[in-house]
Amino acid sequence: MMKKTIPQILATVLLLVIAASLQSQTIPFDSTRWEFDAKESRIEEYLGRQCLRLKGGLALVKESKFLNGIIEFDIAFSEERNFVGTIWRAQDQRNYEEFYFRPHQSGNPDANQYSPVFNGLSGWQLYYGENFSAPVCYRFNEWMHIKIVVAGQQAEVYIMDMETPALFIPELKRVAALGQIGLSAGDFTAVHYANFYFSNLEAPNLKGKAKPPKPAPPGLITAWSVSNDFSEVALRHKLQLSDSNKTALTWKKLECEATGVANLARVAVLGERSNTTFAKITINSAREQIKEIKFGFSDRVRVYLNDRLLYAGFDQYASRDYRFLGTVGLWDALYLPLKKGRNELWMAVSENFGGWGIQAALEDRSGIQIQ
Repeated sequence: MMKKTIPQILATVLLLVIAASLQSQTIPFDSTRWEFDAKESRIEEYLGRQCLRLKGGLALVKESKFLNGIIEFDIAFSEERNFVGTIWRAQDQRNYEEFYFRPHQSGNPDANQYSPVFNGLSGWQLYYGENFSAPVCYRFNEWMHIKIVVAGQQAEVYIMDMETPALFIPELKRVAALGQIGLSAGDFTAVHYANFYFSNLEAPNLKGKAKPPKPAPPGLITAWSVSNDFSEVALRHKLQLSDSNKTALTWKKLECEATGVANLARVAVLGERSNTTFAKITINSAREQIKEIKFGFSDRVRVYLNDRLLYAGFDQYASRDYRFLGTVGLWDALYLPLKKGRNELWMAVSENFGGWGIQAALEDRSGIQIQ
C-alpha cells in the first residue's frame, strides 16, 4: 500500500475541514450571509453581547440548505405580547416550518407554538395542544439558550434546559425538503438574537418519543374537493348558488390530516380579494333521510346543500371575547335533509388569519356513500 505524501495528507485534512464547515456553521449577524426582510433589523450591543435586533419580519441565511440537524441560538425578549422564533426548510419567504415563542403567555399551555406556514399563512388555529406547544416559564430581558433538533418528520425543542426537550413534535406538517433556515419576529416589539449556529446531520438523535395517537373521531371526512380561491363578497346575501357562482371554478383534491382537518392553505392563497374557497363532497343517499354532520371551521363558513344555504358561522379569533381563539374542532352540528340519490355539500370557508381549515364527520354512514 502506497504511503501518502505530506501534500496529500494536507489536502485530505483541508477537504475534511471544508466538509465539516459546510455541516456545522456559526453565522455572525454582521456576516453578509444574512438577508433581511423585516421592518427593523440592526446589529447592536444588548445585555453584554453583539446581537441582532429584529422586528416585523424574517432574517434568512443566504443559500443555506437545511434538511435535518440542529439549530441553536440565544434569544432575549420582554414580557410584552409578541411572536418570535426560528424557521427551517424554507422554500421561500411564504413556505416553511416555524417554532415561535409567545412571551405574553409565559407558563401557559400555549407559551409557544410549532406551526407550518403554507402560502404565507400560519395554521395555529388548526394545530394546537400538546404536540404543538408546551408550558414554559421564560426569563424576561435575559439571554435564554434555544436548541431545535430536526429529524425527518419529527423535531424537538430545548428551551434553557439542554438535557430535556420542552416540546417533542411527532409530525412536522410540511413535506421534508431542503430549505433555508433563519429567524422570525412579530410586529409588536423588537427581539434580540445572539450566537446563531446550525449543523447539518443526516440522522440526528431525538430523545423524545411520540405518544400513541388518539383515536380518530368516527365518520371523519378524509378528503375534499377544493376550489380556487375567490372573494367572500361574491357570496354576500347568496341564499342559492347559481351557475354564475360555479362555472369559473377549478378543483383540486385535498387529503385531510389524521385528525380530519383539511388545511386549505395548502392549495389556496389568501389575499385581499381571495379569502374564500369551496370545499365540497358528494353524498349519495339510498333514500330521503336526515343525517347529522359535525364540523369545525376557520374563520367563517357558509354551508350549502344542493345549492341552498343551510347555515352560516363566524368563529374568527376574538370574535366572541378577547380569549376566544377560533381553533377548529367538531363542535358544531347540522342536520342535512338529504334527497334520494346525489347530494352535493359545499362549504364556503373564509379566512382572516391564523389557519384556513375545515373539519367534518358524518358518524352514521348507513344508507349513504361519500365521494
